[in-house]
Amino acid sequence: MPSTPYRYTSPYDPAREDDGLFGPESVTWRVMSSRIMWVAVLRALYLQALHPRVIRGTLQNATTITEPVDAWARLRRTRTFIETRTFGTTAEAERAGRRVRKIHEPLTGIDPDGTRFQVDEPDLLLWVHCGEVASCADIARRSRLPFSVADLDAFVAEQRASAELIGIDRNAAPASLAELDTYYERIRPRLYACDEAMQALRLTFRPPVPAGNRVLKLGLPPVAVLAFSTLPGWARRMYGGPGGPLSDIAATAGLRATRIAFNRQRLFRGAIRAIDRAETAGS
Repeated sequence: MPSTPYRYTSPYDPAREDDGLFGPESVTWRVMSSRIMWVAVLRALYLQALHPRVIRGTLQNATTITEPVDAWARLRRTRTFIETRTFGTTAEAERAGRRVRKIHEPLTGIDPDGTRFQVDEPDLLLWVHCGEVASCADIARRSRLPFSVADLDAFVAEQRASAELIGIDRNAAPASLAELDTYYERIRPRLYACDEAMQALRLTFRPPVPAGNRVLKLGLPPVAVLAFSTLPGWARRMYGGPGGPLSDIAATAGLRATRIAFNRQRLFRGAIRAIDRAETAGS
């Protein structure tokens, strides 16, 4: 298995060139440093999969994603890209962005009627971007991290730099929570849980795990259920799940309890070691 192409210099290295696209004073660094963002990653995947072309393009170009070694190697690449984009120097982030754009450029997907589309169409990239941003902002708010509405507005605005990195016009990306809400209202009629979305959902509830990773096999499904429960009610209903206010209250309580649990060093470090073993199983 080839090693991940993304590399970034530690933010604590005094010799590094600069503080990258965001920097230590940014809301982005504060949000993305929180351990509860592991839940946000899964939530974003569920949200993104509701765009049929996004999930079809993903699965059609990742035919071995159900294989344990490949699935976790892909997670490692995605995770390291996000870390490089967020915490790397400007040059490191831009290099990672160029790599992602180059990978996506030749890829296509096919709709059930035979229509072929590019996976890097601007509308699809924007949907993926907004799914990630909305999920991080919502999880930060509901898990009682110390962020005000103004902070989260700043986070959304800062993330336009991330959008630009993967090929989205900066001005097309939402710059506030209100603009993000407006975007979702506009695009919702185009969304639904297609067969591929349901397949992806089932995959996360019964994740493919390399042999010898019992911790992940037992620990991931509850996190997946929590992430799913934090989706907006309309998104849960598209998947056939409950979408009422009682579900929202339970999800918020679950998030707060999970944030506290993740703050336990021994528990969290054990989980990270298990993830590292899975991600490098084929190396």
